[in-house]
Parts: sequence; structure tokens; C-alpha cells
Amino acid sequence: MLVNWNRVETVLLDMDGTLLDLGFDNHFWLEFVPQRYAGARGMDATDAREQVYARYRAAVGTLDWYCVDHWTRELELDIMALARERRDGIRLLPHTVRFLDGVRATGRQLWLVTNAHRKTLELKLAETGIGQRFDRIVCSHDHGAPKEHVEFWERMIQLHPFSPAHALMVDDSLPVLEAATRFGVGQVLAVSRPDLGQPPRHVRAFPVVHDLSEVIP
Repeated sequence: MLVNWNRVETVLLDMDGTLLDLGFDNHFWLEFVPQRYAGARGMDATDAREQVYARYRAAVGTLDWYCVDHWTRELELDIMALARERRDGIRLLPHTVRFLDGVRATGRQLWLVTNAHRKTLELKLAETGIGQRFDRIVCSHDHGAPKEHVEFWERMIQLHPFSPAHALMVDDSLPVLEAATRFGVGQVLAVSRPDLGQPPRHVRAFPVVHDLSEVIP
């Protein structure tokens, strides 16, 4: 049994790679943004990619990694304008709506807990229409730390009280699940295929689902 639903009061869900296909973000940040960076500077595509990727690496593990305002300044590109240009690529992973509606039907609390910047969060919720299904939407930028840091969880619970021992966290990020576990979240699940354009990952550290249809209550 992947989830002991008898011990779950609150369901905490990541967005990108858990509910939404991470293929959008992978294409956008790894291909489209470097292309536009090269075009804006008249650079060779390979050199531009190397420069952009180096800046990405410098921000790993920080809120800046997820911050569109940071990347707008850092790359001198209007990131949100580019995201809106590619918004047709934003799509739900299979069975997302079935899972959300299944949880809601049980009366459990359903929270979206995301590292996405507020601006990209609003764009993706507008494109997918899933925002109204959540009892609460928590953005790590409002708490000054990303989800992969225990500090985020310590700050979040002060503003959004819940019982960690009676919570389920589903995320494609293993560092996030590690932090949630250290904080005391009772059950966690990893997503094996966050990007539909890539094969499933082999995850050994945590219980894993291929898609959310496996754990609809």
C-alpha cells in the first residue's frame, strides 16, 4: 500500500513535475531561454547555452533558481513575456484532475505547495484551471526559503498550521521529500515520470508512483 489514507488529513502537492508536465519547464529553461539569450546578443548558440547554464548552476538550491524576476535581471530578458509566448506547452500530467477530485470528495485538506514564483504560478493556474480545487496555495517565495530547506517547513507551519504526522507530500524533487521527511511529514511519495518526454526515473529513496491514478483515495 503506497498511502495509508487512514492517517492522512492534509494532502500537500507539488505543481511542476507532479501535477503539471515538467516538459514545459525543461524545454523553456534549457532550450528556449538560451535561444532567446543568443538571439538578443547575436551570440553563437553553444556559447550562449554555456553562459546561461553557468548562471543557472550558481543559483541551484536557492529561491533565485525559481525566481522569474531574478532571471529577468540576470539574463536581461523578459522571462514572463517569453513564458506567455510558450504557454501552449503548459499541460497537466495524466490523471491529475481525477486525483484532485478524488481527494476533495473525501473531505481531506488539499494544498498546493510550490517553489514556483507567483507570476509563473498564476500563469500555470490560469492555463490549467486547477487552482479552485485547492483549499490552500502555498508559495515558497512568501516564506523566504525553497521547499528543499527545512526552514521553509518551519516557517510555513507558523502561517498555515497542519499536523505533519497526518500529512502526505507528493513531489518529483527528492531533496524536497528529504526536507519534508526531516520536518516530520508522515508520508511522502516521489513521482517517477515528471517529464512525459523522458523515460521514468528509478527512485529508491522513497515510495514512488508512475502517475497519480495509483493513489486515488
